[in-house]
Amino acid sequence: MRYYESETIELKEKYVSDIKKEIVAFANTIGGVIYVGISNTGEVVGVESADFVMQQISNAVRDSIRPDVSMFTAVELIAEKEKAIVKVTVNQGTKRPYYLADKGLRPSGVYVRNGTTSAPASEDSIRMMIKTTDGDSFEANRSMIQDLTFDDLSKEFDQRNLALTEVQMENLGIMSSDKIYTNMGLLVSDQCRHSIKLAIFQGKTKSVFKDRAEFVGSLFRQMEDAYRLIDFYNGTSASFHALLRTDRRDYPEDAIREALLNAVVHREYSFSGSTLINLYTDRLEIISLGGLVAGLSLEAAMMGASLSRNEKLAALFYRLSLIEAFGTGISKIMESYNDAVQKPVFENVEGAFRVTLPNMNAEIDSGLPKRESVEYEKYVPVFTLFEEQSELSRRDVERVMGVGTTQAVNIINQMTEEGLVKKVGRGKNTRYKRSL
Repeated sequence: MRYYESETIELKEKYVSDIKKEIVAFANTIGGVIYVGISNTGEVVGVESADFVMQQISNAVRDSIRPDVSMFTAVELIAEKEKAIVKVTVNQGTKRPYYLADKGLRPSGVYVRNGTTSAPASEDSIRMMIKTTDGDSFEANRSMIQDLTFDDLSKEFDQRNLALTEVQMENLGIMSSDKIYTNMGLLVSDQCRHSIKLAIFQGKTKSVFKDRAEFVGSLFRQMEDAYRLIDFYNGTSASFHALLRTDRRDYPEDAIREALLNAVVHREYSFSGSTLINLYTDRLEIISLGGLVAGLSLEAAMMGASLSRNEKLAALFYRLSLIEAFGTGISKIMESYNDAVQKPVFENVEGAFRVTLPNMNAEIDSGLPKRESVEYEKYVPVFTLFEEQSELSRRDVERVMGVGTTQAVNIINQMTEEGLVKKVGRGKNTRYKRSL
């Protein structure tokens, strides 16, 4: 019998460690047979210590290939021309892609059969095998990155006196029963490949950047870092009624939190783009990829209907008390704007979902200037009086500010220089009107 290499036959003159690549390639393709003891020209040379060679192959299959491919591999001893040949039969596996444990689930570790050679698989081929084997659920699919750490997740569990064990990680869908990390695991790991991008604009358009940042790491770290920067720019306005001072943030903390959580938990992570946050002087926009889950309309979502795209991620956030109940996010956002003139806007288009939170202290029809920064707080009593009368005298400023003549004049001059008020009349008839 003459032997030839083909798409399903590999010849090895002797045992070499690279035989693992051939086994992986056959398991990932249509299967095949490896003959050890036959040269690549087809000459039968046999092997010495056949039992030892068979043991080496069995050990390589057990220790060096993931997932476990041993059930699809048979190692046997045959005789050809009175010489010992080791025959390794590899069937196509059911948990493709198989890969070399020391290389990981990447092209350098995943091989496929291409003609008479075993070649590294492309990333697209690896993804296709994962999807074919694991199904369409992004969370349940095996992660292409297996070298993962969970420092941030461990901190979240520690803060709640919860234990993060391997059994717990399996139950949460972070790893499979054969100890392989899933995409769910990748999302909550410190190596998460997705990010949140935040842009701060000067004005109501994207013409002028004020600040920008990209947040990476685990989803927990991304949310915390993004919230902190938004909170830094979330101004406060003070209003006075007699001696009572009332502070109001530009954006309700509850609304920011819920919108950010919804964007992170419900976005489509099979898309590689980032979650986007745009902060303008009059609004905050949070844009998540994927839009609403198919079959769930915007009207239904506004009514409180909920359908999770990422069920395991949502369940983890619920377990960590980051979300209280499914389907309540939009209603909480709306409730935080109960006393506001402008209401949040929710938009769903193919491939994206946008939440727009109005700046509660931005300029409205009354003509009052935006008072989100501390520099305007000292003028709040004057602005409040402008709501009652169109013109003010110096004595009016003295009265509402509780200051003497000299200080009242200084306040009026500062407001004039800053373009907040303008002078009308002369002498005893001098009055001041608001400019904005």
